[in-house]
Amino acid sequence: MRKRIFILLIILMSLSLIGIISIQAYYINESVKNEKAHFKFIVETALNYVSNIIGENEIETAFKNVQKLEKEKSLDSANVSQLLVYRKNNNTNETLIYKSNVLEENYKLSSSLFDIGLDSLEITNIIGNSSTEIYTDFGPSDKDLKSPITNIIRSGSIDEAQRISFEKNYKAISKRTPIHKRVSEGEIRKLLSEKLEKDGVDIDFELAIYSNDLATKVSSDNFEYRPNSTFKVPIFYDENRQTPYRLLVNFPDDKRFVLSGVIGMILLSVIFTLIIILAYTSAILQLVKQRKISQIKSDFINNMTHEFKTPIATINLALDAIKNPKIIGDESKVLRYLNMIKDENKRMHAQVENVLRISKLEKNELNISKERVKLHDLIEDAITHVELIVEDRQGYIKTFLNAEKSSVLANDTHFTNVIVNILDNAVKYSPNTPEIEVYTENVGTNIVLKIKDHGSGMSKAVAKRVFEKFYREHTGNIHNVKGHGLGLAYVKRIVEDHQGHISVESEKDKGSTFIIKLPLIS
Repeated sequence: MRKRIFILLIILMSLSLIGIISIQAYYINESVKNEKAHFKFIVETALNYVSNIIGENEIETAFKNVQKLEKEKSLDSANVSQLLVYRKNNNTNETLIYKSNVLEENYKLSSSLFDIGLDSLEITNIIGNSSTEIYTDFGPSDKDLKSPITNIIRSGSIDEAQRISFEKNYKAISKRTPIHKRVSEGEIRKLLSEKLEKDGVDIDFELAIYSNDLATKVSSDNFEYRPNSTFKVPIFYDENRQTPYRLLVNFPDDKRFVLSGVIGMILLSVIFTLIIILAYTSAILQLVKQRKISQIKSDFINNMTHEFKTPIATINLALDAIKNPKIIGDESKVLRYLNMIKDENKRMHAQVENVLRISKLEKNELNISKERVKLHDLIEDAITHVELIVEDRQGYIKTFLNAEKSSVLANDTHFTNVIVNILDNAVKYSPNTPEIEVYTENVGTNIVLKIKDHGSGMSKAVAKRVFEKFYREHTGNIHNVKGHGLGLAYVKRIVEDHQGHISVESEKDKGSTFIIKLPLIS
């Protein structure tokens, strides 16, 4: 995959994911806002209902008390108003006379009935009387009146007029009464609880009545005024529809209640969003990994091709030389070229075997039989495989085998290959004369093997990945050190198969130290 296409694909996927998350966040936010608005509507409706009911109950109770005391009234004054309507119908020769009388009686009642702190309360009793009379052959004077053909008489107390008059007067004087004598916190709580529960809001609340923004005695114990979350409505209007009182309510758990309405949707959105994020992250990681693997495999093929080209070219040159009539008769030269062919063939065979060993290890198909061996013996054997190369470069391998116990359970062939691989790398990555030290020591029930070189070393980033399959450090020219990135991967798998542990300590241009820890056997 081309780099531009790869980057474009990641950008598009990232934008899509951001868009999905943004849309989810928007809808969740809108849902929460709608729940808050619904909750606010329910609470304000309930508060208005309670405010109206309390005011109406106060008036109703006082009015009923007045009606019960009508027999105890003392007349203060009385006014009579009369309405007379006279209408004649010439077609039917009928005359209609409508009479209406209103008697307005004023009384004074003791103020102790209402506990308002005044001497007395003026009460108006309004009584109405009306009659409708229809006459025929109505004469020019009253003496010509005959008995009416229709006579309708109505009389009695006018309740609605009385109530309106009472309500206006009562509101005018009751506003002087202390608020805690007009209503209690328990009465408000009961009415408000019933209304809220009916509307589906069943959570605790705190309430209070404030007068001109100052607290009154009507308040619950834990009420705390919070400007941004306290609901308020007017209560106890006077005769001019004015009031200094406000009924205030706040809900300590209002946020939890609001969220409870949308928590299911929020959880599902979060879960699905996390799944999308995980899937997206996994896809990106897989793409990056596949791209790296593709690059590593490309490097591996290039390295393998380079590794095979040299021995193949050497074999071809050796065969061409043997075919030469001047050479074929020289037995010593023929043997020399044949040995070259044999060595290069072994070299290619070893590389193929290395690849196959890694493949079998990955599939757990490599059968590694173990037996009791001395690690010191394996070290000495491995050194013999590379000492000629080291000596040819005027280098050295020094051993400091200080471990008193070195018996381990291991496969001598594979573990010897492990040590050879590390020593071979120490030689390859020593630009100057290879200087290698090998140490052993006992630590508890383990034996620790350290192989130290003074070569080019590696950075910390490279040291973390040096045991990965196919990984090789890029130094501009990938063929400056021959190899295909399988040696240390093989080493790590073999050491782990022996219940051991391998690590590396390295510093750029100062060399590396490979540390292997294996369990001892008694």
